[in-house]
Amino acid sequence: MRRSRSAEAVKMVGAWPDHLLTMNEWSALREGGDLLCELVDGVAIVAPQPPRHQLAVWRLTAQLEPALPAPLAVLARTELVIEEEFPPTVRAPDVLVVGGSVGHAARVAPSDVLAAIEIVAPGSRRMDRIMKPAEYAAVGIEHYWLLEVDGPVRLTAYRRRAGQYEPVGEYRDRVTLELDGHPLPLDLNALTALRSPA
Repeated sequence: MRRSRSAEAVKMVGAWPDHLLTMNEWSALREGGDLLCELVDGVAIVAPQPPRHQLAVWRLTAQLEPALPAPLAVLARTELVIEEEFPPTVRAPDVLVVGGSVGHAARVAPSDVLAAIEIVAPGSRRMDRIMKPAEYAAVGIEHYWLLEVDGPVRLTAYRRRAGQYEPVGEYRDRVTLELDGHPLPLDLNALTALRSPA
C-alpha cells in the first residue's frame, strides 16, 4: 500500500500547477479531487489529515449540529473564500458555524461565518496557531476555536476585538461554551476517545 501511495503522490506532484492559480483554475483543479487542499495566495497546498484529526472533526460536527439553534448550521471541510482577487486564498477550515442559508454551499464567504474551528494536526501547527487566525480575524470572523488533540484534548476559544483575536478561555473535558448567546455543550474527551467494542 505504501508503494501505491508514493506512486500516486509522484504522479500528482508531476501534474501540480507550476504557476499562481486564479479562482477559475482552482475550481477546475478541485473538480473530482479527493484530497483536502487549500489555496494560499494562488498556491495550492495539501492539508494533512491524520486519523485522530479526522475523528475529532466528525465527532465535533456531530456534537455541535444538534446544539445549534435555527438558522445556524455546522459545516465540515467547506471552502472559505478569504480573498477572491488574484492571487486568491481559499481555506478549508475543519469546522464552520454558519448561517443556515449557506448550509449546502460548496464555498462560503466570511460574512456567512459565525465561528471557524481548526484542529491542530502535526503538519498544520504553525498554520492553525498563527496564519489562519490572522486571516480569519482580518476578514471579520467573530469567533475562532483552536483544538489541540495530541494528548488530552484542549480547546482555546478566541473572540475578535479591535481586528484581532483575543483568548477568552481554555477548556478541557466537558464544557458549555457560549456562541453569541447560544449555549453549546461539548464533551471534548469524546472527540478522540476510542470506543469499547460492544
